[in-house]
Amino acid sequence: MPTDLDNWFVREVLVHERALALFLQRAWPHRDEWHDLRQETYARVYEAAARTRPDTPKAFLFTTARHLITDRLRRSRVVSIDSVGDMESLNVLVDEVSPERWSSGRQTLKRLAEAFDRLPDRCREVVWLRRVEELPQKEVAVRMGISEKTVEKQLAKGVRLIAGYFHMDEPVAAKQLQEPAPAGNGQAHGQQPAD
Repeated sequence: MPTDLDNWFVREVLVHERALALFLQRAWPHRDEWHDLRQETYARVYEAAARTRPDTPKAFLFTTARHLITDRLRRSRVVSIDSVGDMESLNVLVDEVSPERWSSGRQTLKRLAEAFDRLPDRCREVVWLRRVEELPQKEVAVRMGISEKTVEKQLAKGVRLIAGYFHMDEPVAAKQLQEPAPAGNGQAHGQQPAD
């Protein structure tokens, strides 16, 4: 015999079955999982409604479906330890980090930070926004109030200077990063170029 909750569920939730099916078909690429997603969404909504009935059942239904899809996407990007299995039986060499390698990595990171810190201000900001924050070139240009071409030039300059720092002796590289632009380009000593 149907309960009050069952009647509410049929009246307020199941009436949106077609819309939910269409939503799942647009939002989830794996056709064979649509039915399971719909059933799991219903189960979650029913369990939640058993505790407290939502004020807007349709919105709650679709929000639950979105959260379920988000959970599945997140899980699909994480490799389970169980799925990796026993690495030794696969004859896979696990590269353990030796103290020497760890120290070398720390030194490399320190040199990178030093090179980055020595970049001219605008150049450093462009490199940070493009390479660390991974902002699009257009957004960096808007944020900094410069042209996209300037962003491109500053990024190339920053990468070139950092690479040069790594391929030279530290004192020579440090001096190069701190030197002003060569004379003859119309700039006073210590001024940064417009680009």
